[in-house]
Amino acid sequence: MGAGFARLNSLTIIQTSQGFAEFLLSRLPNARTAGIVIGYDARYNSKKFAQLAASVFESREIPVWWYEDLVHTPLVPYAVKSRSAAAGIMITASHNPAQDNGYKVYGSNGCQINSPDDALIAASILQNLEPMVWKLDGGPLRRPILASMESKYYETIASQVVFPKLPSDRSEVRFVYTPMHGVGLRYMVAMVKQVGLETSMLVVEQQAQPDPDFPTVEYPNPEENGALDLAMSTANEAGTTLILANDPDADRFAAAENVDGVWHQFTGDQIGILLAYWLFTVRSPMAEDDVMLTSAVSSQMLSFVGKTEGFTVQETLTGFKWLGNAAEALERQGKKVHFAYEEALGYMFPNVVHDKDGIAAAMNFLSACRSWGSPWVKLQELYETYGYFVTANTYWRSPSVQKTQSLFQNLRSREQPFPSLVNHRPVTRWRDLTIGYDSAKENKIPDLPVSDQSQMITCWLGRPAVDEYRFTVRASGTEPKIKIYLECRNKDQQSANKGAAELLGWLKRTWFNDDELQIEDKFSGCGRTFNASVASSIFGPVDGLFNSVVGRRPQSLRSEANGKCYNDIQGAAIVAKRFPNPYKGLTYEGWLAVTNAKIGEVQGSVLQVQTPPTSILFGEALGQTSTKNTFSVTYVCLLHPWFGAPDGFPRG
Repeated sequence: MGAGFARLNSLTIIQTSQGFAEFLLSRLPNARTAGIVIGYDARYNSKKFAQLAASVFESREIPVWWYEDLVHTPLVPYAVKSRSAAAGIMITASHNPAQDNGYKVYGSNGCQINSPDDALIAASILQNLEPMVWKLDGGPLRRPILASMESKYYETIASQVVFPKLPSDRSEVRFVYTPMHGVGLRYMVAMVKQVGLETSMLVVEQQAQPDPDFPTVEYPNPEENGALDLAMSTANEAGTTLILANDPDADRFAAAENVDGVWHQFTGDQIGILLAYWLFTVRSPMAEDDVMLTSAVSSQMLSFVGKTEGFTVQETLTGFKWLGNAAEALERQGKKVHFAYEEALGYMFPNVVHDKDGIAAAMNFLSACRSWGSPWVKLQELYETYGYFVTANTYWRSPSVQKTQSLFQNLRSREQPFPSLVNHRPVTRWRDLTIGYDSAKENKIPDLPVSDQSQMITCWLGRPAVDEYRFTVRASGTEPKIKIYLECRNKDQQSANKGAAELLGWLKRTWFNDDELQIEDKFSGCGRTFNASVASSIFGPVDGLFNSVVGRRPQSLRSEANGKCYNDIQGAAIVAKRFPNPYKGLTYEGWLAVTNAKIGEVQGSVLQVQTPPTSILFGEALGQTSTKNTFSVTYVCLLHPWFGAPDGFPRG
């Protein structure tokens, strides 16, 4: 938010609304009777922006179905479908930083708008820039709907969620909940009452009420490092082993479980497969006309489950504008779409809304936990059944659009029509959605939409049923980033972990070995997630490292082994040392794991090393470009999951 035409402010809200109103009037003959749904969250200026937008539509004689108080994002598409409205607008920036806000648009089908409508609306905005109305107060065309829509929404979710009878040998599920300073608490309280679990929920009080400053977190995103620290502290004090979380507009959902004293935060893919399998369990039998959806950058595990169990899994491009519209199109064909998800903590239940819904996801997850007991244990069972899937997602910050385009052109020119080998493994399929090529198709034309305005390449390699890999490289449409989504499937956890790490290391050393690119790695083992930022190798401060160390949160890193050295762990040397941490002044231990190095004493934050270390993380030499014998270590980890630890040392 800010002044100017490139920022969100009162003027640009009015201009956007004028263009959108004229688009609706030109395309939908019933726009003046169907009306438009408008909602807003608790961010700075959200209510004012929603009021300004509503006044524009009222001035065009389009009725406004008005949420007169804070709402979570899913309630807007819910009302669009429920009231057969012409469109919907939600003023929110979801989990973005406090200084941001946004203008989210839904079509008459209750889905996020997609091409070509997005381009047509943009053109209409440019034709309607002069502000014709500038007021906040509404008139008779602004009609409140909060009470009626909320009650219907609660009833819809309750009717779709299956809560099985509690097994006689199991106590009722208990959990800690955080709305991350957003609007989710109101909806979670209502839903747990609806299903009789109101006494099972403990709320993180410091994050319970809406606060646009998000004072207890650096970023109000459950995926970010430290975002669930308060929830874990609350759970530890209460002796609770399960955490549920929403982002500030409650359209995303996150979960964590304490397993044997170690907090594990589930990845988006892991929650996705757990929710999908739960729906398969309670809605079986399923057949070919039963469909679940996932995005092109999410895990392939759901596809393997669908292939094994007989239901259809379809892939779309990234984002719920694609997933929602694909589900709606399949339903028009007579298919039954049960679920859709993408790896960024978004989960869609089409019987509720055709968009991600963090409240519906939380209730379905609770119902699954009530049946299974431990979602972590269930996840391991699924890995044993369908194979171990390990993701290693990361991104490079690119200095310019030109640099990004040049990098993708270099990838395309390495070998024609595509590389035959990647890291000594045969490439079995190559898909380029920028130029429109798919080696697996007889006509070489991809099924997914092609656009020369975006960069996206996917590569499959390996040996079927032995070690299978897929990675997608794409340029972000909103940030100066080149993102990679890499996955390895193997028969056992150690092989899958090692395979994903080795391939990512190879890609970094070969395809993306460029001094102008800055990298951040996020490696997810089979249920054991850790952040492994190595942008400056380990020769300088590395920011944001303490997501977890193979599942162990920072608060758990307490050891009598402080400052001691161990040299007898399968060739690895491990040093534990307290270091200052940027989060709220707390002191955590850092773990450094190296091989082929003789370790000296830890002195302050300087570690004396007689030979340059070779990291066991990603199987590559982090110190290969340096000949220094002394380097600074600042809140650094890691101990890889297939290495053990001596007695008395924190295990992971």
